[in-house]
Amino acid sequence: MHGERRAPMDLTPQPTLDPDAPPAGIAPPAAGRADITTRADLDTLLRRFYGAAFADPVIGAYFTEIAGTDLAAHLPRITDFWERALLRTADYRGDALAVHRVLHRAEPLTARHFGRWVQLWRASVDGGFAGPRAERAKAQGERIALAMLRRLAGPDAAAEPGPGGFIPLSTLQLRRPA
Repeated sequence: MHGERRAPMDLTPQPTLDPDAPPAGIAPPAAGRADITTRADLDTLLRRFYGAAFADPVIGAYFTEIAGTDLAAHLPRITDFWERALLRTADYRGDALAVHRVLHRAEPLTARHFGRWVQLWRASVDGGFAGPRAERAKAQGERIALAMLRRLAGPDAAAEPGPGGFIPLSTLQLRRPA
C-alpha cells in the first residue's frame, strides 16, 4: 500500500436510467409506429389480427365454423385479456384454455395451427406497433401458444420450426404498417 498511487475518482455525472426507455437489445419504435399504450391500441391490433385469422386457410375455420366466433362479442373479452397482460389495467377473469379445449375436442389443434396463430399475431403486432410492449406482446403470444399446445396435445408436443418456415402472403401483408 505504501507508495501505491490510486487513480483519481471519476466525479463526472452519470446519466440516470430512464424507466420508460426500451430495455437493452430492443430497438426504439420504428418510424411511424408507436408502442402499444392504450386499450384503443389493443382494439386496433386485435381487429387487424382477427381480420387475418378469420380469413386464414389454416386457422380460419376454428373461428368461423367450429367456434362460430362473434367478433363483436369476443373482442371486449380478448381485449380485457391483452390489456391485463400488457398494460395491467383490466380485470380479466376468464379461462382461455377451457375454450381451446372445446375446440380441440371438436377438431384437434396441432403445432401447425398454433404456429400459424403465432405468425399472424407477430405480423399483426409488427405491422402496427413497435416498442417494448409490442415486443412483450409477441413474446407473450408465443408463450401462450406453446403452453396451450402442450396442455392440449401433451407435454411432448413439438412446436413447428419458427423463422425460415412457410410464411403465407397474408402474414407478410400484415407486417406492413396499417
